[in-house]
Amino acid sequence: MHIRKGDGGDVIAVLAMFDSAVAWLVSQGRTGQWGSRPFTGDDKRARQIAGWAEGGGMRIAEVAGRPAGCLVVGAPHDYVTPAAESELYVQCLVIDKAFAGQGVGRALLDHAYERARELGVSLLRVDCYAGDDGRLVAYYESCGFTRTAPFTVGEWPGMLLQRRVT
Repeated sequence: MHIRKGDGGDVIAVLAMFDSAVAWLVSQGRTGQWGSRPFTGDDKRARQIAGWAEGGGMRIAEVAGRPAGCLVVGAPHDYVTPAAESELYVQCLVIDKAFAGQGVGRALLDHAYERARELGVSLLRVDCYAGDDGRLVAYYESCGFTRTAPFTVGEWPGMLLQRRVT
């Protein structure tokens, strides 16, 4: 697996990653996280991903030369209170379902942890969808994060998690 900096040329591949994740979630009857429609063709989603690429915090994991996952780090989302200490925030993590079970997400989160360490940041935080069966929260916990606070955005249930950088 190779992790590289993402750029504007990755927007279509990242949209496709989200499309595969949404299709899988829909097949499981779990539409609360990202809805039920593909991201491809949604101009708002495309602009968001292009903004992540321009912001410099996007990383793309490649497996056998194919884009397999995307991580974006930066400042916390506007619906999350910034930490009272230095932090790096995981703004996005998505894996193409074709690469499920290959450790892509864990590798990207470890990359974010190492980036935080390089920057001298003491805290890595992420938020995620906390509805349905809670599997996503449990996934982040399996990657070394601990729950800090539940929250809601409208009716969307979320969980804020953190990982200390040592």
